[in-house]
Amino acid sequence: MEFANKEYLLLLLLLIPYVWWYVRQHRHLEPAMRMSDTFAYRHAPRGWKTRFLHVPTILRCMAYALVVLVLARPQTYNAWSNRETEGIDIMMAMDISISMLAEDIAPNRMEVAKDVAKEFIADRQNDNIGLTVFAGEAFTQCPMTTDHAVLLNMLQNVRTDLAQNGLIESGTAIGMGLANAVSRLKDSQAKSKVAILLTDGSNNVGEISPMTAAEIAKQFGVRVYTIGFGTNDVARYPIVVNGRTQYVNAQGEIDYKTLQEIAETTNGNFYSATSRKELSQIYQDIDKLEKTKMKSKSVSRYYEAYQPFAIAALLVLLLEILLRMIVLRRLP
Repeated sequence: MEFANKEYLLLLLLLIPYVWWYVRQHRHLEPAMRMSDTFAYRHAPRGWKTRFLHVPTILRCMAYALVVLVLARPQTYNAWSNRETEGIDIMMAMDISISMLAEDIAPNRMEVAKDVAKEFIADRQNDNIGLTVFAGEAFTQCPMTTDHAVLLNMLQNVRTDLAQNGLIESGTAIGMGLANAVSRLKDSQAKSKVAILLTDGSNNVGEISPMTAAEIAKQFGVRVYTIGFGTNDVARYPIVVNGRTQYVNAQGEIDYKTLQEIAETTNGNFYSATSRKELSQIYQDIDKLEKTKMKSKSVSRYYEAYQPFAIAALLVLLLEILLRMIVLRRLP
């Protein structure tokens, strides 16, 4: 609620000198009777009229305050917003091969990739986002959705031990991962379709080559941002052998050339990250390049809301008059 004439509210300050005057006058004008001793009246009960003696004055002050509120013109308003969004459909293709457990980026590549992806998803509230994961095979971890709470939960459950446990084929099928992401985007009606491909290796298995998947993406208007995550130096990562965790050192083999060609073919960008900070900056750059288009229009309509205050002032004033003239009437 707002007041159109806020300056009238200053009139409420006049109640302060009025109350001070009333208290002062009441002390001097109350009828009194001199008595030699008031002991007999010390415990005499007070009548109900005595208890309500000041109620008319209180009601008069309330009526005055309500009248001032009426003069200040209280208003309520209805506000609504017409918003049109042109969402972007995004599929994130993430490598979950065992090498993603390499600890050259603490605590390991997989955990960092998941954490930074979560931050990216949290900032894209208006977009459909889905998740594809791949090692030697690719599958959709989460279809495109605007329910990002579900997506984040599915992302949190991504593991790198599927190939090691024999649930999927081992290796790195970049072409299959990208093709799976494109298959989710090909029927999209969004004006912008994007795939973000993150891997720390090179394509060594799969029925679809990376460049074939890139051509398919280009045909369906999917722009691909590729990210080579990690280094080509020797990095250690854990493996489980006979129920025991052992660490091995392996040489990195990120195929930067192929990742760059995929990005160029689909009019996307290629990035390389060797730290959490660099990966976070890459996602921020992609976020700026793929902004959701939005139009917003706000409309407000004000309504006068003085009527309840005016009615309340009238009722309080009538009650004050009735009490003063009839119930609490004084004889001269």
